[in-house]
Amino acid sequence: MASPLVDEGIVARELTAFQYNILVILSREPMYGLAIKRELEAYYDDEVNHGRLYPNLDELVEAGLLEKSELDKRTNQYALTDTGEDAVLQQLQWIFSNYVTSEVRADELGELVDSYV
Repeated sequence: MASPLVDEGIVARELTAFQYNILVILSREPMYGLAIKRELEAYYDDEVNHGRLYPNLDELVEAGLLEKSELDKRTNQYALTDTGEDAVLQQLQWIFSNYVTSEVRADELGELVDSYV
């Protein structure tokens, strides 16, 4: 059965902010669940409980946005798939298309991107 998250290739529009943040974190490198949890807690400046994190990870895996592999018998690793990367890029494109309304804003955004390269 197809997941509603990947229906018609409009993945980014169907993600919650929490799910999108998971994808963004994993766009850097594959991570295990507790490392993802720590990154989210640093971003939200609040505790993220397991009952919220792992069902969202499972849903993203089921949707084909993440791959789940076993590091050892107790630890799973999650990695962004090509479809997951496309979802991140779709969201960024939407944000940029709405934010960049002048050359000044385009320059600001360009400077921001350049500072991370």
